[in-house]
Amino acid sequence: MELLKTYRRSLAEFTDRVEQVHPGQWSAATPCPGWDVRTLVNHVVSEERWSVPLLAGRTVDQVGDRYDGDQLGADPIETAREAAAQAEVAATSPGALDRAVHLSAGLTPAEEYLHQLLAEHLVHGWDLAVAIGADPTMDVDAVAEAARWYSRHVEDYRRDGLVQSEVALPAGAGEQDRLLAAFGRDPDWAP
Repeated sequence: MELLKTYRRSLAEFTDRVEQVHPGQWSAATPCPGWDVRTLVNHVVSEERWSVPLLAGRTVDQVGDRYDGDQLGADPIETAREAAAQAEVAATSPGALDRAVHLSAGLTPAEEYLHQLLAEHLVHGWDLAVAIGADPTMDVDAVAEAARWYSRHVEDYRRDGLVQSEVALPAGAGEQDRLLAAFGRDPDWAP
């Protein structure tokens, strides 16, 4: 399945960027207002940890608050690697994408949830890359898949306050910049 392959690449791309964080960069500012690098990585790691029980059929109530607070501990890079590996196993388990997932918004097809996670890895991977001075180029196929999916959900995300207003771009902007702008990111952001 192409979505699964694209998701796996986005997961690996995010993890590669986490591995590039230097010790002094965990408190660096990111494009996410009020979030430093550690907060951003903790958010994504928490999402990855949530994906394991949710893709296995558990409900939000069954998972409870176990993924609240600091998930990174003393070794954030190793923790991020472990969470990504567990999330990948959960997504690739036989039948995982054939079921519905219990999200706070209600019962959701697992493929829809995987699209949400794909976008999460891409956009926050870009946030992380520009915050630490790494190459912010995203996987082209993943960007195209996320853009197709997000075009059907952008109004929901805006209405629910999950993204900031779209950033205006010059004519001829590339697909990566258009995706970032749709998620409220300025593609020229710099620390």
